[in-house]
Amino acid sequence: MRVLVIGGAGYIGSIAVKHLVEQGYDVVVLDALYTGHRKAVNPKAKFYQGDIEDKFLVSQILREEKIDAVMHFAAYSLVPESVKKPLKYYDNNVSGMIALLEAMKDAQVKYLVFSSSAATYGIPKKLPITEDSPLDPINPYGDTKAMMEKIMHWADKSEGIKSVALRYFNVAGASTDGNYGEDHGPETHLIPNILRSAITGDGKFTVFGDDYDTKDGTNVRDYVEINDLIDAHILALQYLMKTDHSDVFNLGTAHGYSNLEILQAARSVTGIDIPYTIGPRRAGDPDSLIANSDKARSVLNWQPQHESAEEAIESAWQWHQKHPNGYEDK
Repeated sequence: MRVLVIGGAGYIGSIAVKHLVEQGYDVVVLDALYTGHRKAVNPKAKFYQGDIEDKFLVSQILREEKIDAVMHFAAYSLVPESVKKPLKYYDNNVSGMIALLEAMKDAQVKYLVFSSSAATYGIPKKLPITEDSPLDPINPYGDTKAMMEKIMHWADKSEGIKSVALRYFNVAGASTDGNYGEDHGPETHLIPNILRSAITGDGKFTVFGDDYDTKDGTNVRDYVEINDLIDAHILALQYLMKTDHSDVFNLGTAHGYSNLEILQAARSVTGIDIPYTIGPRRAGDPDSLIANSDKARSVLNWQPQHESAEEAIESAWQWHQKHPNGYEDK
């Protein structure tokens, strides 16, 4: 079976490619390398550099490579940037999805696994969040993800393109061999920023906001370990092929950690007393996001193996020690 991974040079996409290759899938990667890294592309995958919005290129790849299914990870994903530059996000994320679905229609490829987000829920009215909770995003990033899901829904109705949307909560960790990990510029995610501060010892780690309606005033998030996350993608692909049915699933652990709790877990894993300062809130951040992932566990038979924050931080710590300057060190 041949799978096109769009965004396969990025953090999550590169680890997805690794798992797919190891499980015997033939993998083709398309990535524009705007935020991804050429060195992150698995050598056993065929690579094309190009933009998802290039419908003709995507259609050509789908046809010539005889692709059976697509995994879509290519989207801008920085919440604060989306608030400052919303048109950039609507242009890339929403237009990219439309171009992809048009190319899939042209090439008669009917299966899509999509990287969605808990940001589609906005500020939840109750926790943990189930898949039937209202979608009410409070930032342009989350709004684009909700719009992309809606577009997929209508593409199923009109064109028969079957899709699974996986609504991630916070993703953390690295590949178990330490070769693939999180390397963004700028880096906005909590755990890599903590670990980089641990490596550099610069004391520049900032917790953004301590006045949220949470147990210690800092954001609370549900962290799903990256290898468990990718297992869910492959199970979703198998589900699509078996059932020919579109669906949506939350991916999380149902346990919320505050920013300060994550900091303490990182101190425990690294053995370093990482200093921090409190900064202002970031725009578009809800107080708490915690998943109910019972549906993925029952329908997909998803069985996460790493459900503690420490486990996710341990693999991320191995990556950052091995690559203190990211993929530049490879």
